[in-house]
Order: sequence, then C-alpha cells, then structure tokens
Amino acid sequence: MNDRAPESQILREWLAVLSAPGIGPVNFARLLEQIVDPDRLLAGVLNYAALPEATRAYLRTADWPTIDQDLLWAEQDGNHILRLNSADYPSLLREIPDPPPLLYVHGHIEALHTPQLAMVGSRNPSAGGQETARTFAAQLGGVGLTITSGLALGIDAASHAGALDNNGDSNGTTIAVMGTGLDRVYPARHRDLAHDIVSRGGALVAEFPIGTGPRPENFPRRNRIISGLSLGTLVVEAAPRSGSLTTARHAVEQGREVFAIPGSIHNPLARGCHALIRQGAKLVETAEDILEELREALGVYTERRVQISTPWPSSPETLTPDQTQLLDYMGFDIVSIDQLVARSGLTAAAVSSMLLILELDGRVISQAGGRYVRNETRG
Repeated sequence: MNDRAPESQILREWLAVLSAPGIGPVNFARLLEQIVDPDRLLAGVLNYAALPEATRAYLRTADWPTIDQDLLWAEQDGNHILRLNSADYPSLLREIPDPPPLLYVHGHIEALHTPQLAMVGSRNPSAGGQETARTFAAQLGGVGLTITSGLALGIDAASHAGALDNNGDSNGTTIAVMGTGLDRVYPARHRDLAHDIVSRGGALVAEFPIGTGPRPENFPRRNRIISGLSLGTLVVEAAPRSGSLTTARHAVEQGREVFAIPGSIHNPLARGCHALIRQGAKLVETAEDILEELREALGVYTERRVQISTPWPSSPETLTPDQTQLLDYMGFDIVSIDQLVARSGLTAAAVSSMLLILELDGRVISQAGGRYVRNETRG
C-alpha cells in the first residue's frame, strides 16, 4: 500500500521548514541528511534533538496563510516549485555547496536541463560592451547554449536580448535568475523582456518566496544560482568591485569555468575582467574560444560544430581615406575630440564633421563628456 503524502502536503511542509528562523540552504541540507523520510519533513524536524528551540517554536505555529500563498501560486499555469530531491531539479545546481532547497520556476522547466552559459557584467556598461554581450549571446545561443543571467540592467539585459535574437531557432534560449519573488519583475522596465523570455521557451527562476521584494542583500545571494546552473560564466565588462566578480568567484568555488573578455587599459569597466584573467580566467576574444573549452561538457553538441564568425568583422571598404585614418587614430579606446586633433593634426571642425558621419554610419558611438569610442561590431 502506498501511503505517500500528497505532493502539495510535502511541499507545504518543506516551505514551512525553510521559512523557519535559523534555517537556510546549508542547514536545510544538513537536516535532510538526518531525516529518515523527507516526505514527512515537519515531523522529522520537530523530533530532531539538536533543533534550536526558537526554530521548534516557530514550526509549531508556522505562518500557514503565507505559505499557502506560495502553493496557490504554484497551481497556476507555467508555475512550479521544485524540491531539491525532485527529478526536475537541475542536476548541476544540486551539486553546488549551498543549493536552494526549493526553486521557484515560471516558464519551461525543460530549459533548466539544457547546457547553460552564465553571462554577467556591469549594470552601466559601455555601448561597445552591450553590443559585445548581445553578439556573443546570439552566437552561443545559436549553437545550443542556453544563456543564463540575472535580468539586471546593462550586460544582463543585453545577454538575454542576444539569446532572443535567435527568434524561431530551437538551438538555444535564455533563463533569468531573479533577486525577488516571481510575482514581480525587477527592474520594472524589464517586464516585457521577462515575458519574452518565457514566451520563447525560457524560464524565470528564483529561490525567494512569492511576495519578496527587491532587497539589496538578495541580489548577491542569487549570483550563486546563476553560476550554479551553468557550465561556465562569461564576464563581459566589470569594475573591480562589481557584483559580477562575485558570480565569477562562485563559479570557481563550484568547479565551473570562468571566461573574461579583455578591454582597453583605459576603460575602468575592463579592470574587473583583467583581474579575473590574471587569476586564471580564460581570456576570450571570440565565441569559439568558449566552445573550445566547453566542448567536452557539451556532449552531443560537440557533434554540431559550426563556424562562428568573430564579433569584430572587418570594415567594408566604404569609408574615405581620411575617415579610415581617423578610425585608426581612435584605436579601440574612448577618446575625446582634443585627443584626435592632437593625433591626426586635423582641425577640430574637420574631426567633428567626420565623427558625425561615422556616428550616423554606426561606426563610432558617442559617450558622456563629448567622447567617442569605435563600434567594435562594425569594425
């Protein structure tokens, strides 16, 4: 006779234990090791002799109305709450030192079982950094990697958008790991992006209960999930104290690959990437550099090797000699008009005129403070 409790009751008890004071992912995992029957978790935990009295007292009168709100959410179409010991729980995430005992998912849970690459970076990237992130995400998504990021402003959003550029392509999709409950989107301006992620075969993921707002402490905490779901983490642009470096550190601790895209020595957003490279991260110039490193882990995808073009194609020969020369003087650093005047010997008026033409043609991008940078995606 099968006397197993209904899944809703099992999940209800897991939610209660996880919400108790003094219980986090690590302590929850330790309790699971001690409990004979995880399907009757509450009774087992209450009988556990080493349980702190404050935790025991809470569990005797748990906040059942709040807990039941999560269960009601999970009953809606497209919503799931995955237990750590569930077959649907992503296997790579289960391997990290502190996996979330419960994983909230809105969207397609099958996306969690595809090979993933985390892409992270600055919330205030350069225009070139955003273009680079979008190009890499599109190329890697096109050959079967799911792009996983945090739905934040800047590099995160560009990475999700790049993966979605493969509209109609079944080779890849994107997953957003949230720092809030899944009943809200933060930042609110990314509501349409979140909708697109789910509608195109991806998923929104969080470990936080329904109703959890955007608390500052939750965003660093979710970074371990971004890296934990993924075979490797690519950092596109990051300042020395960027939260993206936290994600990279989690990846190292989890035994995953770390990749970093270098930049100009004059760009403060390149310094975090340069620090990672000095510490052993793989320097990346093309998407193929990442595939070469992950080829074995990708398994069946190794049989679908494709030629990936460099994201920095050569410029078509449609420029005047003077315009080509000005691009050479710019290099790939952010420069001012005064610097270009000094390098080229041209007048400020001549330089300004050519910059306007090059900007309209998409070959240079204007920056704050009257400075300009070459658009690396156009050459």
